Amino acid sequence: MRSRGSQRRRDEIVRLATASGPASVEELARAFGVTASTIRRDLAALTAEGRLARTYGGAMPVTAHPEPPLRERTGEAFAAKRAIARAAVAEVGPGETVLLDAGSTVGALARELRSVPGLTVITVGLTALQELSDPAEIDAQGITVHCLGGTLRPLSQGFVGPLAEAALERLTFDRAFLGADGVTVEGLCEADLAQTRLKELMARRAAQVVVLAHGAKLGRRPFHAWARLDPGWRLITDDGADPRVVDRFRAAGIDVVVAGTGPGVTRRAAGAAGSPAARGRC
Repeated sequence: MRSRGSQRRRDEIVRLATASGPASVEELARAFGVTASTIRRDLAALTAEGRLARTYGGAMPVTAHPEPPLRERTGEAFAAKRAIARAAVAEVGPGETVLLDAGSTVGALARELRSVPGLTVITVGLTALQELSDPAEIDAQGITVHCLGGTLRPLSQGFVGPLAEAALERLTFDRAFLGADGVTVEGLCEADLAQTRLKELMARRAAQVVVLAHGAKLGRRPFHAWARLDPGWRLITDDGADPRVVDRFRAAGIDVVVAGTGPGVTRRAAGAAGSPAARGRC
């Protein structure tokens, strides 16, 4: 029989999730002064009752915000995305083969890549394709552009599905630049399982994985689908990110680059000594 204490705690968990958004098991355990296993039992019960939806490592209200279309997100955090893109292009050398995800921040990087000679760029995003479609500019730099193809998701303006996945199996990359709706130390959060499946495959085919996300996305869990990343990935964010959240990434061994949006220099906060080792490729 359920105790009054556990019922009150579960009611409060639902209230907090509804008022403040997704919460992790660890955050809830600290808030209520109970063990993580107790919170997991609470979340399992609340999910069974239809009062909460489980996420990787936590829970969110069943009335979560819908995924906004890319055209609405393009103008958000414009200065931060531009700063992140400029920091990211500094990672790329002439003649490399790079993979670009869909999304507005990765699209901003595609624009910066037009100045790097001899690149081979593979992408699943329409925004990146548009930025790399000027024949005179691309020919002058000797840039080659490929699209993986697949099924178009109109909301994200990106291709997903078995055709894109099959194409990935035939390719390897020096670097993969990934975006996300939310980023935690465990990986990337998206609205759609097909997106997260593709991101995991993209990460596996690259020697280096770089996640581009402005500060408001760090620590967020707005949706149910997750892409887990192997250790060694790098995060590029902006100086609007909460330093406490950035510290959690550093403590987890993630290499963090903080791009300045105003006067100043981009700075690196390495979670582990030195640059992450490149992963072997097939």
